[in-house]
Amino acid sequence: MLKNSLDNVVLNFENQEFINNNLTIDVTKLLLKQSLNTSVDIKLLIEQIEAKKRCKKKLPTWFSTKKIYYPNKLNIEQTSSEIAALYKADLVSGESLIDLTGGFGVDCFYFSKQVNHVYHCEIDSKLSQIVRHNYKQLNIDNITCYPENGIITLESQKKNYDWIYVDPSRRDLTKGKVFLLDDCLPNVPKHLELLFKYSKNIMIKTSPLLDITSGISELRCVKAIHSVAVNNEVKELLWVLERDFSGEIEIKSINIAKDKKQVFNFYLNEESIAYKGLSIPLTYLYEPNAALLKTGAFNVLAEKLALKKLHKHSHLYTSKKLVDFPGRCFEIINVLEYNKKKFKTVFKETEANVTIRNFPESVQQIRKKLKLKDGGSDYLFFTTNLDNKKIIIVTKKA
Repeated sequence: MLKNSLDNVVLNFENQEFINNNLTIDVTKLLLKQSLNTSVDIKLLIEQIEAKKRCKKKLPTWFSTKKIYYPNKLNIEQTSSEIAALYKADLVSGESLIDLTGGFGVDCFYFSKQVNHVYHCEIDSKLSQIVRHNYKQLNIDNITCYPENGIITLESQKKNYDWIYVDPSRRDLTKGKVFLLDDCLPNVPKHLELLFKYSKNIMIKTSPLLDITSGISELRCVKAIHSVAVNNEVKELLWVLERDFSGEIEIKSINIAKDKKQVFNFYLNEESIAYKGLSIPLTYLYEPNAALLKTGAFNVLAEKLALKKLHKHSHLYTSKKLVDFPGRCFEIINVLEYNKKKFKTVFKETEANVTIRNFPESVQQIRKKLKLKDGGSDYLFFTTNLDNKKIIIVTKKA
């Protein structure tokens, strides 16, 4: 149970019922009510409501478990989804794992299914207390929580682990989309020697905003990099390091969709030597998923799947025969030059799904110019062909 008496009140039956009964109600209306039959500050209950609502799809196990205490909604936004946590848990095994930046504890929960004992370090003592309480509610008994800096825990315990896991946070959020691991806490490159002292295997989770080439230059002994997307949105990069490893780095792209998992693996050196074949649009058109695009596997993808690219910079692919592709597949109905008058004489529909690749105009500009609404069964790709001409490829899903 949480030590703070006010927090204990949040977990009593009356207030838990209040939270569960108001998950679909506009919280501003609750704030405006003059009197409520609750024994705690309404703002505290609303914080619980807002955080729990964010867990319904992202963390369904927590959402459906009784007497879960939720941290602020920012902690929920920053934590791994259960889908992503389950994926990374399959990468580890052994007797012990220490998570240096435990957060809300979702990753550790799934690590505990694969590893005999897990150590959860969290510098925010209140959050650590919340996680410890929630693990009891989730019937997890092989995770030990340390309310302190994970690097300090590692140095003081002086124990060896089968795995060290770390999810460094950015210190400076004003740098926009470009940042380095050196800009994060903990500073993994700075502490890498310490990490390898206590484990042969290290897994680092980073934002997909981190440039892969930059990350490789900051680290050493990188064995594999996983680009993980859920429903075509890249959620995280996973960096697997192995002490003394010096071989070729394997790059893995994974898009976890509702009905299937799309996977494409290659070695980093293969991209630079892959055959760079171009072609006019053939029978089928392919658009890579977001996880694959993040890896930069533009030429090796074409070579391994016997596809041709439409243009060096378009990242659209074509073939005469349909192949199993890590992305969206379309049947080409027509190929038109980008000309408004000619387009209207051929394409009679008033709505279509529009995608641009290596094209100078935005989707909004195209829709306005061609008077196209969003929707329908037609998919229009506005792109550049191998002769550097602007074209429209009319397709339907294959």
